Amino acid sequence: MSHPFEDLPTTPTAEEVIDKAFSRAARAGKAKTGIEGQQSMLQTASNIVSDNLQNVVTSWPDVDMLDPFYVELADAIVTSRIEGEGGINALRQHLSEVQWASRKATDIQSEYQGRMTTDADTARKLRKQAFARIADVVEEVEDDLAGISAARDALKTLPDIRPDEPTIVVAGYPNVGKSSFINHLTNARNETASYPFTTTQIRVGHVERDRIRYQLVDTPGLLDRPPEDRNDIEAQAISAVEHLADAILVFLDASGNCGYPLDVQLELCDAIEDRFDVPVLTICNKADLSRAVDADHYMSVTEDENVDGVLDAAIDAVDYEIELPYDDS
Repeated sequence: MSHPFEDLPTTPTAEEVIDKAFSRAARAGKAKTGIEGQQSMLQTASNIVSDNLQNVVTSWPDVDMLDPFYVELADAIVTSRIEGEGGINALRQHLSEVQWASRKATDIQSEYQGRMTTDADTARKLRKQAFARIADVVEEVEDDLAGISAARDALKTLPDIRPDEPTIVVAGYPNVGKSSFINHLTNARNETASYPFTTTQIRVGHVERDRIRYQLVDTPGLLDRPPEDRNDIEAQAISAVEHLADAILVFLDASGNCGYPLDVQLELCDAIEDRFDVPVLTICNKADLSRAVDADHYMSVTEDENVDGVLDAAIDAVDYEIELPYDDS
Protein backbone atom coordinates (compact mmCIF):
# COMPACT_ATOMS: atom_id res chain seq x y z
CA MET A 1 0.00 0.00 0.00
CA SER A 2 1.08 3.59 -0.50
CA HIS A 3 1.38 6.02 2.37
CA PRO A 4 -1.89 7.64 3.53
CA PHE A 5 -1.13 11.11 2.14
CA GLU A 6 0.03 10.11 -1.34
CA ASP A 7 -3.30 10.59 -3.15
CA LEU A 8 -4.40 13.88 -1.58
CA PRO A 9 -5.86 16.10 -4.33
CA THR A 10 -4.71 19.66 -4.93
CA THR A 11 -6.26 22.09 -2.45
CA PRO A 12 -8.08 24.96 -4.21
CA THR A 13 -7.54 28.57 -3.16
CA ALA A 14 -10.42 30.67 -1.88
CA GLU A 15 -10.36 32.66 -5.11
CA GLU A 16 -10.59 29.49 -7.20
CA VAL A 17 -13.59 28.25 -5.23
CA ILE A 18 -15.42 31.56 -5.59
CA ASP A 19 -14.65 31.93 -9.30
CA LYS A 20 -15.79 28.40 -10.04
CA ALA A 21 -19.02 28.79 -8.07
CA PHE A 22 -20.06 32.11 -9.58
CA SER A 23 -19.13 31.22 -13.17
CA ARG A 24 -21.17 28.01 -12.94
CA ALA A 25 -24.01 29.99 -11.37
CA ALA A 26 -23.98 32.48 -14.23
CA ARG A 27 -24.39 29.63 -16.73
CA ALA A 28 -27.21 28.15 -14.68
CA GLY A 29 -28.97 31.53 -14.60
CA LYS A 30 -29.02 31.73 -18.39
CA ALA A 31 -31.03 28.54 -18.65
CA LYS A 32 -33.96 29.95 -16.68
CA THR A 33 -35.64 33.33 -16.26
CA GLY A 34 -37.23 35.37 -13.51
CA ILE A 35 -37.35 34.18 -9.94
CA GLU A 36 -36.56 30.61 -10.98
CA GLY A 37 -33.36 31.78 -12.69
CA GLN A 38 -32.17 33.62 -9.56
CA GLN A 39 -32.96 30.62 -7.38
CA SER A 40 -31.07 28.36 -9.76
CA MET A 41 -28.01 30.64 -9.63
CA LEU A 42 -28.03 30.65 -5.81
CA GLN A 43 -28.53 26.90 -5.62
CA THR A 44 -25.65 26.26 -8.04
CA ALA A 45 -23.21 28.65 -6.34
CA SER A 46 -24.01 27.25 -2.91
CA ASN A 47 -23.62 23.66 -4.06
CA ILE A 48 -20.29 24.34 -5.75
CA VAL A 49 -18.85 26.08 -2.70
CA SER A 50 -20.20 23.55 -0.21
CA ASP A 51 -19.11 20.51 -2.23
CA ASN A 52 -15.63 21.83 -3.04
CA LEU A 53 -14.91 22.76 0.56
CA GLN A 54 -16.34 19.49 1.85
CA ASN A 55 -14.15 17.57 -0.59
CA VAL A 56 -11.08 19.31 0.83
CA VAL A 57 -11.97 17.94 4.26
CA THR A 58 -13.04 14.41 3.30
CA SER A 59 -9.99 13.82 1.09
CA TRP A 60 -7.83 13.75 4.23
CA PRO A 61 -7.48 10.50 6.19
CA ASP A 62 -8.76 10.38 9.76
CA VAL A 63 -5.60 11.15 11.73
CA ASP A 64 -6.90 9.20 14.74
CA MET A 65 -6.97 6.04 12.60
CA LEU A 66 -3.41 6.34 11.28
CA ASP A 67 -0.40 4.37 12.45
CA PRO A 68 1.47 6.31 15.18
CA PHE A 69 4.49 6.49 12.86
CA TYR A 70 2.57 8.62 10.38
CA VAL A 71 0.90 10.70 13.09
CA GLU A 72 4.28 11.64 14.60
CA LEU A 73 5.89 12.21 11.22
CA ALA A 74 2.99 14.30 9.92
CA ASP A 75 3.09 16.35 13.10
CA ALA A 76 6.76 17.14 12.56
CA ILE A 77 6.32 17.94 8.89
CA VAL A 78 3.25 20.14 9.32
CA THR A 79 5.02 22.00 12.13
CA SER A 80 7.86 22.71 9.71
CA ARG A 81 5.49 23.97 7.01
CA ILE A 82 2.80 25.88 8.92
CA GLU A 83 4.90 28.42 10.75
CA GLY A 84 3.91 29.51 14.23
CA GLU A 85 1.29 26.80 14.60
CA GLY A 86 1.05 23.45 16.36
CA GLY A 87 1.64 20.74 13.83
CA ILE A 88 -1.13 18.21 13.29
CA ASN A 89 -3.46 20.11 15.63
CA ALA A 90 -3.11 23.17 13.40
CA LEU A 91 -4.09 21.02 10.42
CA ARG A 92 -7.11 19.69 12.32
CA GLN A 93 -8.18 23.27 13.06
CA HIS A 94 -7.79 24.32 9.42
CA LEU A 95 -9.92 21.37 8.30
CA SER A 96 -12.53 22.19 10.94
CA GLU A 97 -12.80 25.79 9.72
CA VAL A 98 -13.22 24.66 6.11
CA GLN A 99 -15.90 22.21 7.23
CA TRP A 100 -17.70 25.11 8.92
CA ALA A 101 -17.53 27.19 5.73
CA SER A 102 -18.99 24.33 3.70
CA ARG A 103 -22.00 24.10 6.00
CA LYS A 104 -22.37 27.88 6.20
CA ALA A 105 -22.70 28.16 2.42
CA THR A 106 -25.60 25.70 2.55
CA ASP A 107 -27.19 27.61 5.43
CA ILE A 108 -27.03 30.89 3.48
CA GLN A 109 -28.65 29.26 0.48
CA SER A 110 -31.49 27.90 2.63
CA GLU A 111 -32.00 31.28 4.31
CA TYR A 112 -32.35 33.22 1.04
CA GLN A 113 -34.04 30.64 -1.18
CA GLY A 114 -37.37 30.88 0.67
CA ARG A 115 -37.36 34.68 0.47
CA MET A 116 -36.96 34.84 -3.31
CA THR A 117 -40.65 34.44 -4.09
CA THR A 118 -42.15 37.90 -4.68
CA ASP A 119 -40.74 39.24 -7.98
CA ALA A 120 -37.67 38.92 -10.18
CA ASP A 121 -36.06 42.23 -9.12
CA THR A 122 -36.33 41.37 -5.42
CA ALA A 123 -35.05 37.87 -6.14
CA ARG A 124 -32.03 39.35 -7.98
CA LYS A 125 -31.19 41.64 -5.06
CA LEU A 126 -31.47 38.80 -2.57
CA ARG A 127 -29.34 36.54 -4.77
CA LYS A 128 -26.62 39.21 -4.91
CA GLN A 129 -26.74 39.59 -1.12
CA ALA A 130 -26.43 35.83 -0.74
CA PHE A 131 -23.49 35.74 -3.19
CA ALA A 132 -21.69 38.44 -1.19
CA ARG A 133 -22.16 36.52 2.05
CA ILE A 134 -21.02 33.24 0.51
CA ALA A 135 -17.92 34.97 -0.89
CA ASP A 136 -17.20 36.42 2.56
CA VAL A 137 -17.42 32.96 4.12
CA VAL A 138 -14.99 31.48 1.60
CA GLU A 139 -12.58 34.38 2.03
CA GLU A 140 -12.76 33.88 5.78
CA VAL A 141 -11.13 30.44 5.37
CA GLU A 142 -8.55 31.63 2.81
CA ASP A 143 -5.66 31.12 5.25
CA ASP A 144 -7.03 27.75 6.30
CA LEU A 145 -7.06 26.55 2.70
CA ALA A 146 -3.51 27.83 2.26
CA GLY A 147 -2.37 25.97 5.40
CA ILE A 148 -4.02 22.75 4.23
CA SER A 149 -2.39 23.15 0.83
CA ALA A 150 1.07 23.60 2.37
CA ALA A 151 0.61 20.51 4.52
CA ARG A 152 -0.66 18.50 1.57
CA ASP A 153 2.27 19.47 -0.65
CA ALA A 154 4.74 18.43 2.05
CA LEU A 155 3.09 15.18 3.07
CA LYS A 156 2.61 13.91 -0.49
CA THR A 157 6.40 13.66 -0.87
CA LEU A 158 6.91 11.28 2.05
CA PRO A 159 9.04 8.24 1.35
CA ASP A 160 7.10 5.01 0.97
CA ILE A 161 7.79 3.56 4.40
CA ARG A 162 5.41 0.90 5.66
CA PRO A 163 4.87 0.68 9.42
CA ASP A 164 3.21 -2.73 9.10
CA GLU A 165 6.43 -4.35 7.85
CA PRO A 166 9.26 -5.45 10.18
CA THR A 167 11.81 -2.66 9.95
CA ILE A 168 15.57 -2.52 10.42
CA VAL A 169 16.82 1.05 10.82
CA VAL A 170 20.43 1.69 9.80
CA ALA A 171 22.11 4.46 11.79
CA GLY A 172 25.54 6.03 12.18
CA TYR A 173 27.57 9.00 11.01
CA PRO A 174 27.82 9.89 7.29
CA ASN A 175 30.27 7.91 5.15
CA VAL A 176 30.30 4.82 7.37
CA GLY A 177 28.75 2.67 4.63
CA LYS A 178 25.03 2.69 5.44
CA SER A 179 23.78 3.34 1.91
CA SER A 180 26.29 0.87 0.45
CA PHE A 181 24.97 -1.78 2.84
CA ILE A 182 21.35 -1.17 1.86
CA ASN A 183 22.18 -0.99 -1.84
CA HIS A 184 24.20 -4.20 -1.61
CA LEU A 185 21.26 -6.12 -0.19
CA THR A 186 18.32 -4.54 -1.96
CA ASN A 187 17.17 -2.53 -4.95
CA ALA A 188 17.21 0.63 -2.85
CA ARG A 189 18.85 2.68 -5.60
CA ASN A 190 15.36 3.14 -7.02
CA GLU A 191 13.69 3.80 -3.66
CA THR A 192 14.77 7.18 -2.37
CA ALA A 193 12.79 10.18 -1.22
CA SER A 194 13.28 13.12 1.11
CA TYR A 195 11.62 14.11 4.31
CA PRO A 196 10.26 17.57 3.46
CA PHE A 197 12.31 19.23 6.21
CA THR A 198 15.68 17.75 5.16
CA THR A 199 17.78 18.10 2.04
CA THR A 200 19.06 14.53 2.11
CA GLN A 201 17.63 11.37 0.60
CA ILE A 202 15.92 8.73 2.69
CA ARG A 203 16.97 5.28 1.52
CA VAL A 204 14.45 2.46 1.77
CA GLY A 205 15.15 -1.08 0.64
CA HIS A 206 13.51 -4.47 1.09
CA VAL A 207 14.75 -8.01 1.53
CA GLU A 208 12.71 -11.18 1.82
CA ARG A 209 13.44 -14.11 4.10
CA ASP A 210 11.15 -17.07 4.70
CA ARG A 211 8.32 -15.24 2.88
CA ILE A 212 8.63 -12.26 5.21
CA ARG A 213 9.54 -8.89 3.69
CA TYR A 214 11.89 -6.78 5.81
CA GLN A 215 12.31 -3.06 5.38
CA LEU A 216 15.76 -1.46 5.60
CA VAL A 217 15.68 2.28 6.28
CA ASP A 218 18.46 4.85 6.47
CA THR A 219 17.37 8.24 7.82
CA PRO A 220 20.04 10.86 7.06
CA GLY A 221 19.57 14.04 9.03
CA LEU A 222 18.00 12.18 11.94
CA LEU A 223 20.21 9.38 13.25
CA ASP A 224 23.54 10.49 11.78
CA ARG A 225 24.36 13.21 14.28
CA PRO A 226 24.32 13.70 18.05
CA PRO A 227 21.02 14.76 19.68
CA GLU A 228 22.29 18.25 20.51
CA ASP A 229 22.85 18.97 16.79
CA ARG A 230 19.27 18.17 15.76
CA ASN A 231 16.67 20.88 15.42
CA ASP A 232 13.25 20.57 17.02
CA ILE A 233 11.62 19.21 13.87
CA GLU A 234 14.28 16.53 13.40
CA ALA A 235 14.03 15.56 17.06
CA GLN A 236 10.28 15.23 16.71
CA ALA A 237 10.67 13.09 13.60
CA ILE A 238 12.78 10.66 15.62
CA SER A 239 9.65 9.99 17.66
CA ALA A 240 8.15 8.65 14.45
CA VAL A 241 11.17 6.42 13.86
CA GLU A 242 10.73 5.05 17.39
CA HIS A 243 7.34 3.68 16.31
CA LEU A 244 8.86 2.26 13.14
CA ALA A 245 12.07 0.52 14.24
CA ASP A 246 12.09 -3.15 15.25
CA ALA A 247 15.89 -3.25 15.41
CA ILE A 248 18.69 -0.75 14.79
CA LEU A 249 22.11 -1.31 13.27
CA VAL A 250 24.61 1.37 14.30
CA PHE A 251 27.51 1.44 11.85
CA LEU A 252 30.99 2.30 13.10
CA ASP A 253 34.11 3.05 11.08
CA ALA A 254 37.08 2.21 13.27
CA SER A 255 39.48 3.37 10.55
CA GLY A 256 38.23 6.96 10.89
CA ASN A 257 38.08 7.28 7.10
CA CYS A 258 34.51 8.52 7.45
CA GLY A 259 35.85 11.78 8.88
CA TYR A 260 34.52 11.33 12.41
CA PRO A 261 36.62 10.18 15.39
CA LEU A 262 35.71 6.79 16.82
CA ASP A 263 34.90 8.17 20.27
CA VAL A 264 32.34 10.53 18.71
CA GLN A 265 30.81 7.63 16.80
CA LEU A 266 30.52 5.63 20.00
CA GLU A 267 28.82 8.54 21.76
CA LEU A 268 26.17 8.57 19.02
CA CYS A 269 25.72 4.84 19.48
CA ASP A 270 25.19 5.32 23.22
CA ALA A 271 22.61 8.06 22.57
CA ILE A 272 20.70 5.78 20.18
CA GLU A 273 20.74 2.90 22.68
CA ASP A 274 19.40 5.26 25.37
CA ARG A 275 16.61 6.56 23.14
CA PHE A 276 15.28 3.38 21.53
CA ASP A 277 13.65 0.46 23.30
CA VAL A 278 14.53 -2.09 20.60
CA PRO A 279 17.61 -4.27 19.95
CA VAL A 280 20.59 -2.12 18.93
CA LEU A 281 23.54 -3.88 17.25
CA THR A 282 26.91 -2.24 16.71
CA ILE A 283 28.42 -3.02 13.32
CA CYS A 284 32.09 -2.37 12.56
CA ASN A 285 32.08 -1.74 8.82
CA LYS A 286 35.27 -1.39 6.76
CA ALA A 287 36.67 -4.21 8.87
CA ASP A 288 39.23 -4.82 6.13
CA LEU A 289 40.78 -1.49 7.16
CA SER A 290 40.40 -1.66 10.95
CA ARG A 291 38.73 -3.75 13.64
CA ALA A 292 39.92 -1.56 16.49
CA VAL A 293 36.54 -1.32 18.21
CA ASP A 294 34.42 -3.61 20.36
CA ALA A 295 31.40 -4.35 18.16
CA ASP A 296 28.67 -6.97 17.89
CA HIS A 297 29.59 -7.79 14.30
CA TYR A 298 32.38 -7.02 11.83
CA MET A 299 31.95 -6.70 8.08
CA SER A 300 33.18 -4.98 4.94
CA VAL A 301 30.61 -4.08 2.32
CA THR A 302 33.29 -3.26 -0.25
CA GLU A 303 34.93 -6.65 0.23
CA ASP A 304 31.57 -8.46 0.54
CA GLU A 305 32.67 -9.79 3.92
CA ASN A 306 29.94 -10.92 6.35
CA VAL A 307 27.27 -8.65 4.84
CA ASP A 308 24.71 -11.44 4.81
CA GLY A 309 25.77 -12.41 8.31
CA VAL A 310 24.94 -8.91 9.58
CA LEU A 311 21.57 -9.09 7.85
CA ASP A 312 20.89 -12.48 9.48
CA ALA A 313 21.78 -11.03 12.88
CA ALA A 314 19.42 -8.09 12.32
CA ILE A 315 16.58 -10.40 11.29
CA ASP A 316 17.19 -12.55 14.37
CA ALA A 317 17.08 -9.40 16.52
CA VAL A 318 13.76 -8.37 15.00
CA ASP A 319 12.36 -11.82 15.80
CA TYR A 320 9.28 -11.27 13.66
CA GLU A 321 6.63 -13.96 13.40
CA ILE A 322 3.76 -14.07 10.95
CA GLU A 323 0.42 -14.00 12.71
CA LEU A 324 -1.35 -17.21 11.70
CA PRO A 325 -5.08 -17.90 11.97
CA TYR A 326 -5.97 -19.65 15.22
CA ASP A 327 -5.70 -23.39 14.86
CA ASP A 328 -6.64 -25.65 17.78
CA SER A 329 -5.96 -28.91 15.97
